[in-house]
Amino acid sequence: MDNKPLVAAAAILSGMAIIGFIDQFVKVIADQSSLWTFHIIRTVMIWAIILGWLALRGGRLRVVNWRGLVARSAIMSTAMIIYFGALGFLPVAQVAAGLFTAPIFVLIFSVAFFGLTIGPLRIGAVLAGFLGVILVLSPDPSSMSPFVFLPLLAGAFYATAVIATRQWCPEEGAAELSLGIFTAMGIWGLGGVSVMTVLGPGDGFLSAAWVWPNSEVLFWCAVQAIGSLLAVILLTRGYQLAEASIVSVFEYSVLGFSALFGWLIWGDTLGWFGVLGLALIVAAGSVIALRGRRSVAA
Repeated sequence: MDNKPLVAAAAILSGMAIIGFIDQFVKVIADQSSLWTFHIIRTVMIWAIILGWLALRGGRLRVVNWRGLVARSAIMSTAMIIYFGALGFLPVAQVAAGLFTAPIFVLIFSVAFFGLTIGPLRIGAVLAGFLGVILVLSPDPSSMSPFVFLPLLAGAFYATAVIATRQWCPEEGAAELSLGIFTAMGIWGLGGVSVMTVLGPGDGFLSAAWVWPNSEVLFWCAVQAIGSLLAVILLTRGYQLAEASIVSVFEYSVLGFSALFGWLIWGDTLGWFGVLGLALIVAAGSVIALRGRRSVAA
C-alpha cells in the first residue's frame, strides 16, 4: 500500500470541504420539502449513480456479513437522520461540532464496555471536547430547548457505528458500506412519510410527510447525492494512502469549512466562544487519535 500522507491529507481536506459546502443547502430543502422526502429522493439518486457506475466498470456488489452490515447501517443512519434533522434549524457548524464529538464517545464507550484503560491526558481531552461543544452550541438558559443538543446525540450514534464498523464489517467494501447507510436512510424516509401521513402531516421539515419536489429541491438533492458520494470516495482514498490515526485528524477540517461556508453563504457567525469551542473539539479529537495510535503501537 502506498504511503503518501500529503496526498491523503489533500483528499481528506477536499472531501470535508465538499461536505461543509453541500450541507449548507439542506436549509433550502428544509424550507420547501420534508426530511423524509429528502432522504427518499437522495437514496434513489445514489442507487442510480452507483449502479450506473458499476455497470460501466463491470463491477458488482459483494456483502460479506449481512447481519453486521444491516446493524451498522441502522446505527449510522440514525446518526445521520438526527444530523440532517438538526440542519433544518441549526447552523451547519454547530451541528457538525456535535457530530464530531464521535471520537470522544468512542473513547468513553471503549472504556465503559470494552475495558480500555486511559490516562489523564485523554481524560482531559474528553472534558475539553465536551466543553467545546457547550461553547459552540452556546444554549441560552432563558430559552433552553433539548433540540439544541440533538447534534450531541448524533455524535453518540456515530461513535457506536464507528465501533460497529471495526467489530462487524472489517471486510466490507466502501460501496457496500455506503449503500447500506443510504438505503437505511431511504427506509427512514419511507417510515417517516408513513408515520406523518397517519398522524396528520404538518408543514415543518420534520413533521411534513411526502412533499412533491420542485426543480430547486431536486437540484439540491442531486448536489447532495453527487457530493456525498464524491466525499466518500475522497475519504476512502485518503485512508488508503496513509495511516488512519494520522489522516483522521484532518476530518476535523469540516468544522472550519462549515463555519467558513456558513459565514460566506448565510452570514452565520459563531462568535469568539464558538471559535474557541471548535478549537477545543479539534484539539480533543486530535489528542485522542494520536494517543490511541501510540497505545496500539505500544
